[in-house]
Amino acid sequence: MATPFREWPWFLQALFYLGLTIVLVLAGLFVPGLPLSSVRTDLQAAQDQLKPLETEVGNLRVYKQRRSELQSEMDALQKQLATLQTIVPEEKEADQFILMVQRAAITGGVSIRSLTSMPVVQKQYYYELPFTIEADGPYYSVLDFFARMGHLSRIINVGDLKLASTKSGAGKFRMAPGTSVTGTFTITTFFTNGGQPPAAAPAGAQAKK
Repeated sequence: MATPFREWPWFLQALFYLGLTIVLVLAGLFVPGLPLSSVRTDLQAAQDQLKPLETEVGNLRVYKQRRSELQSEMDALQKQLATLQTIVPEEKEADQFILMVQRAAITGGVSIRSLTSMPVVQKQYYYELPFTIEADGPYYSVLDFFARMGHLSRIINVGDLKLASTKSGAGKFRMAPGTSVTGTFTITTFFTNGGQPPAAAPAGAQAKK
């Protein structure tokens, strides 16, 4: 005759309950329709949805970092463009240029007797805006004037330089004390003109001091 369950040794009862628990858990996980099985299915589905989202988030982080890098590059290029537009502007801006040259002369102690604009010269990618200048002053002041023009915001080329000593009587203006050099030269600056055809600069612009 079979021994009643209650009379089983305690360790056999413990093993029985343990085995029963394992069976119930496995049944709950794998038998369709049971609560644990539904939770397991939902968990797996959530994990499957999470993986592509994690991948997408990782890609977005890369794009965000790349966007910051591109923005920094664009800012640097904008600054370079602004600098280039100052050095070689789109328009002639002849009046502003003449004022810059006159200030450099006054600061350097040089007298500009005449400043005459010449016809604009068209090149492939830019335009040349030349001026002829007649000036006089102390020798070292004239040198300082040329140095100051080299530090102006716009590019300036100096050519056709003809200097003479005032002792030779070459000067035709009343000169300031200490003046030792007089002469003429050409200065040329540049502009891009914004894609418009060049127009001849008005001749005979005079500036006297």
